[in-house]
Amino acid sequence: MHSKQITPKINFLETLTYERPKAAAWITGSVNTPRLSGLVTFYSTPYGGVLIEAELFGLPNIDTPGATDFYAMHIHEFGDCSDDFQNTGGHYNPSGVPHPGHAGDLLPLLGNQGYAWSAFYDKRFTIEEIIGKSVVIHSDRDDFTTQPAGNAGVKIGCGEIRKIM
Repeated sequence: MHSKQITPKINFLETLTYERPKAAAWITGSVNTPRLSGLVTFYSTPYGGVLIEAELFGLPNIDTPGATDFYAMHIHEFGDCSDDFQNTGGHYNPSGVPHPGHAGDLLPLLGNQGYAWSAFYDKRFTIEEIIGKSVVIHSDRDDFTTQPAGNAGVKIGCGEIRKIM
């Protein structure tokens, strides 16, 4: 008989199912991607890191049947999504390290005919540190090489990270 062990995955699934996020960013599309919308949520974990869940609708490949594309997703320095997202600053990078080591360099989204869902764990920042910053969705995949931001293309979606009471 095998003993059952609680793994981080089990805790993460329970967190996503039963817990309220501690912060969230409601993503809206740019002038050129007005159908883009979604929610990126941030959960505390017992492991000292942050569980991040992203669900997006209306990505640019929505009108191409069967299309799949990658889109970069980053946390940027400022939560100002005005002026078609030109005021978000650079990637959140409190350690001053090269790309892709910025704390704001997140996993890319895989858009499937306009829809993407992702959940992952990150230990490079706390929820308190990112309140007031922004989540930015870019038009292209992050190449994880080009400085300073991975040649990720234009900003097509943005949302300020806000604390949830």
